[in-house]
Amino acid sequence: MSETLNIQSIEFGSRKITFELSYKDRKTLGIRVYPDCKVKVIAPYNTTEEKLEAKLREKAPWIIKQQLEFLSYHPLTPPRKYINGETHLYLGRQYKLRIEKSKTNEIKLFRGKLLVLKKDSTSAKSLLSEWYREKAFVHFTETLKKTIPLFKRFDIDEPELQIRLMATRWGSCTSQGKVILNPELIKAPKGSIEYVIIHELCHLVHHNHTRAFYALQEAIMPDWKKWKERLETSLI
Repeated sequence: MSETLNIQSIEFGSRKITFELSYKDRKTLGIRVYPDCKVKVIAPYNTTEEKLEAKLREKAPWIIKQQLEFLSYHPLTPPRKYINGETHLYLGRQYKLRIEKSKTNEIKLFRGKLLVLKKDSTSAKSLLSEWYREKAFVHFTETLKKTIPLFKRFDIDEPELQIRLMATRWGSCTSQGKVILNPELIKAPKGSIEYVIIHELCHLVHHNHTRAFYALQEAIMPDWKKWKERLETSLI
């Protein structure tokens, strides 16, 4: 059980690192950075403020690096209003939304437009969400089948694919080998989608962001940094 739990922060250069501090009966001080970028510090009961601050300053570059890594997976697309003329993305390309009344519900890509044909009582938002999810499952499945042979030497099975809307991540994988992908990722360029899938498959071999993990990612996809940057900057 924790003796105390509180929120503190330190200044490191121009950045402010906020962390949740707790004390436990242990010998070493531990620091963890989570996918939502929260930082938790667990310190031994007898840790002085000076020792705590010194350790945090020592680890600050690593903390910031981890937060930036997780931020690269955070969806950036702002909320849409689903009105005519609004820009929507699909596989890295921009399309202008065109909503028209119809006797049937249908979505088409036509001459740079994302055409939504809908009945009066139907929500354009719900139609588009379902369309994106269907397209995501098809494209992600195809990409997964294309990339899994690259990991043949590690003797890993093709993982189960699950599509799940996530507020702060593009993808994740479970200890049981399931790969979970955000349907919003279908709005990114194909290379960025492949990068996220390869990233998660690398985690089936190396569970943490170690040197071995990045070495494997580099070997499988030498230009991963380019597609990671595209992912970070294109979905706006």
